[in-house]
Amino acid sequence: MGAVSQPRRVLMTADTVGGVWTYALDLTRALAAYGISVDLATMGVALTPAQARAAAAIDGLDVHESTYKLEWMQEPWNDVERAGDWLLTLENDLSPNVVHLNGYCHGDLPWTAPHIVIGHSCVLSWWRSVKGEEAPADWSRYRKSVTAGLRAADVVVAPTRAMMSQLQSYYGPLTRTAVIANGRDEGPYRPGKKEPFILAAGRVWDESKNIGILTEVRRSIDWPVSVAGDARHPDGRASKLGNVELLGVLSADEMASYYSRAAIYCLPAKYEPFGLSVLEAALSGCALVLGDIPSLRENWDGAAVFVHPDDASAIESVLQDLIADRGYLETMAARARKRARMFSTGKMAESYLALYSQLDLSVPSMAAGD
Repeated sequence: MGAVSQPRRVLMTADTVGGVWTYALDLTRALAAYGISVDLATMGVALTPAQARAAAAIDGLDVHESTYKLEWMQEPWNDVERAGDWLLTLENDLSPNVVHLNGYCHGDLPWTAPHIVIGHSCVLSWWRSVKGEEAPADWSRYRKSVTAGLRAADVVVAPTRAMMSQLQSYYGPLTRTAVIANGRDEGPYRPGKKEPFILAAGRVWDESKNIGILTEVRRSIDWPVSVAGDARHPDGRASKLGNVELLGVLSADEMASYYSRAAIYCLPAKYEPFGLSVLEAALSGCALVLGDIPSLRENWDGAAVFVHPDDASAIESVLQDLIADRGYLETMAARARKRARMFSTGKMAESYLALYSQLDLSVPSMAAGD
């Protein structure tokens, strides 16, 4: 495998359902500053008009759209195979220097270019964290396919050491690894005039976000709670929340406005491999109340208040403490914003560029951006 000292073109995959889309656009935008073009192959569901506009605004980005099912969806395997053929055709037509996969199961395709696999989340670690037990046998094919994809990668990347540990536990041993933190541009996220309400954001249907517990907490706290996010699962099922203001899916500008006005951001997550929404809230000057899990501790220890995700009374207590003590609230908001500035898209891009340029290294492990 030859070295890629100055990549010019990257073939990247992305799903259109969650935070990977935001990550992919942020990284693509940052790579464009180095003269690197990206071909983004999308899967999952069709792009929304807002997603299409956001992609069109990025120099050097070409989107290749599909609606192949993602590997964690129900009965995905025919689509996964067809998507693999499609991706190999794209590689043949586009001749990228690097293949950057934001999913697992295509890691063991016969790629010509060096390829990396990014572990943003996985079903098996999600299941253990959320359900408190191992995933059922129905997921055995998923386990086998993800293991093959990860072990075939030239390098496996995760956004936190905690997520890398989970990948090693379920699919390892993985011999060539890197930890590269995600980043966000500070520009859209500025503290505004703070108002007395609590904000939460995320896919409402995703049990890992644990947003539903806020309906119980809300009964005993003085401030209202607003929740932004999609309440409809990709399979069509809808989630309902009572006792909170459900904002639905907001545009990027609308989301930034809510962050800027919210005094507290609360995400009592049971599973969150990185947490882009937490980073956005912190950049916007929100005090953070977060689920006490390893990945969030890794990023925000000392800059957030942590609570056990299942302890509604503890969540209520820490929220009330922040509401009652303005000095404490402002101190925690300032700490969060200071920490958030460590996670920039520029730093993320530099770490990936360093990784791209070292794909021929024979050492067993790298820690780019660690």
